[in-house]
Amino acid sequence: MKDDKLIVERVQTGVRMEKRLVKVLKALADYHDISMGDLLEGVVLHAFDGKCAFGEDSLGVITSLKQVYGLDLDATASHKLRESS
Repeated sequence: MKDDKLIVERVQTGVRMEKRLVKVLKALADYHDISMGDLLEGVVLHAFDGKCAFGEDSLGVITSLKQVYGLDLDATASHKLRESS
């Protein structure tokens, strides 16, 4: 069987994200038994191709996790978030 793994060079990032969003991402990565980095790479690669990264099952899990962590933000909040003083 052919190995379909791609060799890449990864770098550490210092990004800051909204706290509840990070909690949902971590829980979703755990649900899929992957690292948060792998999850984010997949989301970004899908977005760059204009595709949704999640199927119906994952979208249902995301909805539940958003409720658990009190995440009431959606895409309309994009580029509008500001840190509290």
